[in-house]
This record gives sequence, structure tokens and C-alpha cells, in this order.
Amino acid sequence: MTINRERLAVLAAERHFHRGRYRNLDPVPRHGLGDFLRWQLAPGRRFPEGKRYTLLRPDGHLLMDPPDKPQLTWLGHASFLFQYRGLNVLTDPVLSERASPFRLVGPKRYTPPALTVADMPPIHLVLISHNHYDHLDEPTVRQLHRRFRDSLCFCVPMGLRSWFEKRGIHNLVELDWWQSTPLSTENEVFCLPTQHFSGRTPTDTNTSLWCSWLLEMDGFRFYFGGDTGYGKVFREIGELFAPIDLALLPIGAYDPRWFMAPVHVAPEESVRIHQDIGARQSVAMHWGTFVLTDEPMDEPPRRLKMALERQGISESEFRVMQHGEVWSPS
Repeated sequence: MTINRERLAVLAAERHFHRGRYRNLDPVPRHGLGDFLRWQLAPGRRFPEGKRYTLLRPDGHLLMDPPDKPQLTWLGHASFLFQYRGLNVLTDPVLSERASPFRLVGPKRYTPPALTVADMPPIHLVLISHNHYDHLDEPTVRQLHRRFRDSLCFCVPMGLRSWFEKRGIHNLVELDWWQSTPLSTENEVFCLPTQHFSGRTPTDTNTSLWCSWLLEMDGFRFYFGGDTGYGKVFREIGELFAPIDLALLPIGAYDPRWFMAPVHVAPEESVRIHQDIGARQSVAMHWGTFVLTDEPMDEPPRRLKMALERQGISESEFRVMQHGEVWSPS
């Protein structure tokens, strides 16, 4: 499968950094503190009830000795273990009790992580989509670095290198949108756009980039969608990289739409992304682990099922995994 490198170079040259801040490719409404308070203090707003889902315990032998075909394990939220041809990859590993800078306040995990760092097989690569606390978890990053040291490489979007280096982590690949780097003679990683934002404090909004990732592994294409609203960028990704063999796409944290639509897709939009990027199979993520927004915890997979039915797409083509489930795509 060939890639139009000239088109990639043209896209990479498009400016999305201005006065020290990154910006989305499409104009996106910015919601400030006033909008956030309007959401949080809305009359009649109810905090959605957290739900504990069945947690499967992955077979350690299967993780240590995976089959020749691709294998995927959902740890919860946007955290997956992807294994293929001797390469073990984590996406946005978040294993802490809270997605927060604080130990006692902030979004609390309602479904435990399926694995601890001690349970994991040797991890070679970690894909970080952006620096929000439900995607970049400092305790988990430190645990991974302590165990695997420089045998583990972190792939991060532009602006995050210094965060890792301050914590003694130097085996890094930092890329801008549409850039790539070879990982071996057969593996290449591409940093691709999403429609989102970044920030861990009130003063660092959009000072680092947000992204999705694509791994090209000897002809197999694995896509990690990160965190995103819907935009035309996904059609561009599809034009360059379709067909994509396996895609991980967010389906949750979308209500209220007036506030969340620019940065978080609803399930119906997730199906559009699945179609736009030419995914042969997709897996739902970013739901059922933390209470972040207003929709009921169990609503995203139900809405996804209805959206798939309306588009005539089989549920096996866009799969909802259980926490801790180990699965190999067909």
C-alpha cells in the first residue's frame, strides 16, 4: 500500500501554530470559563450515575505469548494494549483512580483497569494523543518508565517533549501533524490531526499539540483516534491511508452537545469517522470508565448500535469490547 508522500509534505507545511499556541485545522468555537460554569450550574443538571461494568481478567499467558495475528486488549477508556509481530504497544495508558492532578477530587474511575504495569508484557511503544489528564497520566507514565526504562519509546505530539524530559524520560519520538518516522525497517509511525485542544493548567491551553496516530506494520495499518470532534480532516486521512485495518475510535463524553460537539464526537459521528478513514474494523473507546460528561454511562454503545443499523454496518465491523477483553480482528 503506497502513501502519497508529496501530499503528506504539503499538508505538513500548513500552519497550525500561532503566537505560541496550536490551533485546529477547521475553525472551532472556543468555550471559556463562563461557558463551563453555564454547563456545570445548569438548572436541573444531574450528575450521571457511575456504573461498574464486568471486568474480565486477561489471560497472562496470552499476553506474554500472543498469536501471529494482531491482538487487542482494552484496559479502559482510551487505554489499549495492541500486540502484533513482536511489538507491544500501549495507547494513552491511564491506570490511576482519578483522571485529575489531585488524589481526592476529579473524575473518578468507575471501572478498574484491566491490567497493572506489573501484569504487562514487555512494552515497546506508547502512543500519547495529548496531555489531558484522562489521556496522559503521570503515575502510570512513571511506573512504565521505572519498569521498562529505555527499552520503551514514547511517541508524543509536538510540545510534550519537555514534560517527559523533566521526568527523566528521554527515549521519545516527538512529531507534528502529518509527520512520520521509521521504527524499524518494517514499521513506521505517523502523527495525524484530530479536532481537539490541550492543557493541564489554566495557563497552558494549546501550548502542546493533540493528535491521532497510525502505525504501518509491514502492510497492516493500526489507527488510534485519540480524542476528537468531527471534522473534514478524517476524509483527508482516509484519502491518504485507506484502507485502515484496525481503528480505535472514541464514542463517549459528548453531552451537552452545545459544549462538547467541537471536541468530542457522538457515536453517530464516530461511525462517520469509521467510514471516512476507510476502516475495515473499528473498536469503540472513551466510554464506560470515567464519568466526564452528562450522558448516561451506558448510553454510548446503545447509540452506536442504532447508528450502525441506520448505516447498514454490522456490529462486528465496529466492535464494543468489554473491559479486560482480549480480541483479535478477523
